[in-house]
Amino acid sequence: MAWIKQKSEGDDPRPAPVESARPSAPPLQQRERRVADRPANIGQSVQIKGDLTGQEDLTIEGKLEGKVLLDSYQLTIGANGSIQGEIRARSVIVVGELIGNINADEKVEVASSGSMRGNIRAPRVVLVDGADFRGSVDMDSSQVAPKHQAAHATAASPIKNPREGETDSKPAALTGANK
Repeated sequence: MAWIKQKSEGDDPRPAPVESARPSAPPLQQRERRVADRPANIGQSVQIKGDLTGQEDLTIEGKLEGKVLLDSYQLTIGANGSIQGEIRARSVIVVGELIGNINADEKVEVASSGSMRGNIRAPRVVLVDGADFRGSVDMDSSQVAPKHQAAHATAASPIKNPREGETDSKPAALTGANK
């Protein structure tokens, strides 16, 4: 005797989809964004001789001899990192060793374990207690964003000095020109 099943309205002749135990990978754009959010890392065993440029934040734990150019990004010299050369970046954190000059758009920080021999040029500089630093610091206000420069320019407009016939950049209240 054979049993025959009658088809009901709710039965689907196709097999049910099998769910994967592994979640599907995120779209390519999301994966690229996650990678870009993490800083690139040069490991402790890596040694580089030459110039280094990049378009992302960078941490150096190895040794580098040459220029580092990360114009809009942050450079971190890790605890095991050592650089001999010039640095140009948005901001720099020195936890390891640097022999060379830094030119930063925003900030330079030398940590308590950091050692630096060279000159710093940045609008903000932090030398943490215990940092080993030998060089000069130039906190140049011309590196501040242009909107801040415009505010300073209106406060100190040039005034004609009546005594010498020369232009003086001090406000009138300081030169005595309006007495």
